[in-house]
Amino acid sequence: MNKRYFKAFIAVLLTFTLFFTSIETGSAVSTISPKVEMRASWISTVANIDLKPGMDEAAYTSWARSTIKELERKNFNTVVFQVKPTADALYPSELAPWSRYITGSKQGTNPGYDPLQIMLDTAHEHGMELHAWINPYRVTMANQKLEELAPNNIASIHPEWVVKHGTQYYLNPGIPGVQNYLIDAVKELVTNYDVDAVHMDDYFYPGVNFDDAATYAQYGADFNDIGDWRRNNVNELVQHINSNIKQIKPWVQFGISPSGIWRNSKDDPNGSETNGSAHYDSLFADSRKWIQSGYIDYITPQVYWSRQLAIANYSVLLEWWSRQTEGYPINLYIGMADYKVNANFDTAWDNPYELPEQILDNRINGKTMGQMHFTLRDILANKLGYADIVENEIYQTKSLTPPTPWNGAEEPKKPILVTAKNDGNSVQISIDNKKRKDARKYVIYRFEGNKAGDYSNPQNIVGVVFDQDGFATFQDKKVDPNKRYTYGVTSISYTGMESKNAEETKTKK
Repeated sequence: MNKRYFKAFIAVLLTFTLFFTSIETGSAVSTISPKVEMRASWISTVANIDLKPGMDEAAYTSWARSTIKELERKNFNTVVFQVKPTADALYPSELAPWSRYITGSKQGTNPGYDPLQIMLDTAHEHGMELHAWINPYRVTMANQKLEELAPNNIASIHPEWVVKHGTQYYLNPGIPGVQNYLIDAVKELVTNYDVDAVHMDDYFYPGVNFDDAATYAQYGADFNDIGDWRRNNVNELVQHINSNIKQIKPWVQFGISPSGIWRNSKDDPNGSETNGSAHYDSLFADSRKWIQSGYIDYITPQVYWSRQLAIANYSVLLEWWSRQTEGYPINLYIGMADYKVNANFDTAWDNPYELPEQILDNRINGKTMGQMHFTLRDILANKLGYADIVENEIYQTKSLTPPTPWNGAEEPKKPILVTAKNDGNSVQISIDNKKRKDARKYVIYRFEGNKAGDYSNPQNIVGVVFDQDGFATFQDKKVDPNKRYTYGVTSISYTGMESKNAEETKTKK
């Protein structure tokens, strides 16, 4: 291990009590997972990538429950659920029509239930966060006609806000009315739903040949370069979405997952040693500006390449992004290319350990706080058995989602009262914290015997539960009825801060 990696290793050790053994490619991995780590799965609804269309409420609810239960079993802690794929919504909205991806019918068809609320309730019931994923500018997918849109689609109401690019239609980011509409859509979402974050992905301006010269002439007088004007339009949207979210619910995070390259070093000395498509130049998204200006709570660059690819090397980009976020109030996660495993021209993806070892590289890096996996169907498909490796050798214990102390650093008090009741082959933990309002979640730790053990060791975490008006319950089904246990419960604040102390209780034999 070279000196640079040794220092990073020590940093991770101190922060997460994380231990590694050295590994060879394709060999078994021995590791204890960090206690704090983002482990998210994107759930893609656009084009029905992860969502079967036409389910009734019972079938959809069953699918949501089985999906969340499986991700929880695999020790994921977050789902990034796509709720606005194309100027539409997977929830009842005053500002957008029902998405055709939920019903399989024409846009605007009411499914008769609320997909977002069901997924949100299910995630929280299993102690997982839900980040509501939106695509702000995209109006249609390829070759879809404007005539197919619902009458209450914003593109139908304001056709003058729409620009065709290639075979798709987009809202024009340079029109102030578009920005105001998109901000209002996010405000509606955050006001009406108890989401943990709003998440925006990598679709901004669709390309350099976007037909907005007239808009630039009308609104771009302060800019000598159309590219700078376009980037400013996106910057303003990002800034205003974040500020409006925080005005409504200060703890709700705003995160963005741009494509993996900001700029190449050949075009900018601050860029990465890569030679791929850069979102600063091609999509007019200045992610570095968002980091440095505090516009977002987390950034998840989609580093969808292997560690062998020369033009866009995973290791190079991991180090570059970690340098950009260092010292700023932001969490860095990495977007993982699960969809490329055993399905790409780059033969590195034929190795089932490529992606698992990328996760280990994230941990060794010492500045990356976790990862998001694209996408659900690929995790479940488990090509080459890579997902089994992640489950059994990387995500072996539960983990807590990273906090955002810049949104509120105060630690909550421990729960007031915790009781444990033997119930056959399980133990029910009941939490009464109704006199306090500082807890959003609770972490349940279990120790064998009459004494509490190490609260820093994630192997002792058996569950996370969300607060329900000052109460919460947890059923621990993995116990030996012949053993006695000590349980400790800590509180987690709305910004993810854990209480210093735990309220403890013991079971009876």
